[in-house]
Amino acid sequence: MGIHVDRGPREVERWFLAATLFGTRISWRIVEHTYAVFDSNGVSTIANAGARTWDELVAFLDEGGYARYDFRTATRLLKLSAAVGERHDGRISHLAREEDPTALEAALDALPGWGPVTVRLFLRELRGVWPGARPPLDERALLSARHMRLRFGGIEPIRALAALAQSASVDVRDLEGALVRLGLVHAFAGCPGGALCRALTTRVPSSPVPRPPASRSPSSRDR
Repeated sequence: MGIHVDRGPREVERWFLAATLFGTRISWRIVEHTYAVFDSNGVSTIANAGARTWDELVAFLDEGGYARYDFRTATRLLKLSAAVGERHDGRISHLAREEDPTALEAALDALPGWGPVTVRLFLRELRGVWPGARPPLDERALLSARHMRLRFGGIEPIRALAALAQSASVDVRDLEGALVRLGLVHAFAGCPGGALCRALTTRVPSSPVPRPPASRSPSSRDR
């Protein structure tokens, strides 16, 4: 998606808008495409969304594929922008100063339209970026890890996953995200798991949704 949260507050603001869209019960492919539509029209942050009219947001959402959710999502974005403006001076990145994970999650959960799933999705990408971003391992990732027969030996799952990621020279966020995606695309029932897991040996079809051209070669942290 061309979002690089490690690069600074501006990119975190972009991820906040994207995470808000991901919080809707809709295909991730549609979310990626819709964010690209927003971005190409100068709406890359929730503050940008708040500066647009409801009709403009509906039009962008329709173009992205939110036909059934366009009205409610447009309303949600405007309410969210107003709340961020009132509570955080218009920039969600101001919450980066909050080092207490519980307080940070509570502040995000209190935002209009946000809930535990969206909060943890947002914070998962900020591990190691914000000191308070320490959400537990996503339940879908944990299910996939068990399906792959990864054993944590009584250690806290996220710590064990971080150790595994370090030993493999990959970012723990990428590993957790990959496990979540496995959980989304794979039907575990009837699959033997482990090295015989069909999802691990079958190529997942690429997204049919067109994407904007990349400004540079994407890295493993591109979202």
